[in-house]
Amino acid sequence: MFIQKYYEEFEIGEERTTIGRTITETDIVMHAGQTGDFFPHHMDKEWCRTQAFKKRIAHGTLIFSVAIGMTANVINEVAMTYGYERLRFTNPVFIEDTIRVKISISDKKDHKKPQYGIVTEKVEVFNQNDELVMLCEHLLLTEKKEG
Repeated sequence: MFIQKYYEEFEIGEERTTIGRTITETDIVMHAGQTGDFFPHHMDKEWCRTQAFKKRIAHGTLIFSVAIGMTANVINEVAMTYGYERLRFTNPVFIEDTIRVKISISDKKDHKKPQYGIVTEKVEVFNQNDELVMLCEHLLLTEKKEG
């Protein structure tokens, strides 16, 4: 869906939540191939049995990219990604876990170019047990109506 939502139209506290997405072994194998990250934490079932979590975990970068992709169902024609900050992986994601993403507007501030503002989205990723597995801040460079 395409929208035009200007800086002035964002309200701190507004939020939305995505539908779920199950992380599969195929996701992990493909991500390892794309990134070259074949660390045993992700790929070696027998080695993982000797570790704290006892099973393979998804790459943090996989969870980040899938989660952000899940939020891209709305395309704002007057905003673009400015960056991400404060990325944290708070709990592991395992094969067959289902994640969902909650996005909430947490801050707004002017940009050095007066025709833009920065909108901060707090991005929280939860597993099927409602445990927080990842969070970050997504910064949107957003046009102002009155610039």
